[in-house]
Amino acid sequence: MFERFTVHARGVVTGAVEHASRAGSPVVTEEHLLLALLDREGTKAAFALASLGVTDRRAELIEALAAARRRGGLSKADTAALSELGICVEEIVARVEQTHGPGAMADAPRGKAWPSGRPSFTKESKKVLERALRIALARKQKHIGDEHLLLAVAAGVGVVGEVLAEFGGTYGGVERVLSLRAA
Repeated sequence: MFERFTVHARGVVTGAVEHASRAGSPVVTEEHLLLALLDREGTKAAFALASLGVTDRRAELIEALAAARRRGGLSKADTAALSELGICVEEIVARVEQTHGPGAMADAPRGKAWPSGRPSFTKESKKVLERALRIALARKQKHIGDEHLLLAVAAGVGVVGEVLAEFGGTYGGVERVLSLRAA
């Protein structure tokens, strides 16, 4: 599959590995892929993120991802559902952190690095790469670009897709901006 990746898409994958390594993570997650997409300049994905205002709010987006990790990886929808049952996630997080220290509930990426020490990809991040392939094929395109990776992240369910959407990077929005650029 990687032979279909454009130079820009390969740059995203390499950037995601670098983000994982800098964070001391043994695995590359969807979050690392999103951060690598935000690092890109002069590409279709960079254009889409800038057009939607996501790039300008990068620091806020990173804070929102950190807050989700602090909640043990629960999305805002999960938190709201628990709240309807009378369970205050923020209160639980505060109590756990009071006893066990800051970040005690942080959702640590699960998995092992390759024997070489390079981070491996989580099941979820592999799904993003597969979804990017399916998106490219559905558009009858032979190569996978960083725009396909961005669409795949935006189409994902879970915290990373939710946070991206919260900052304007919905699947429909990304698709609309990319189609305007192509026109």
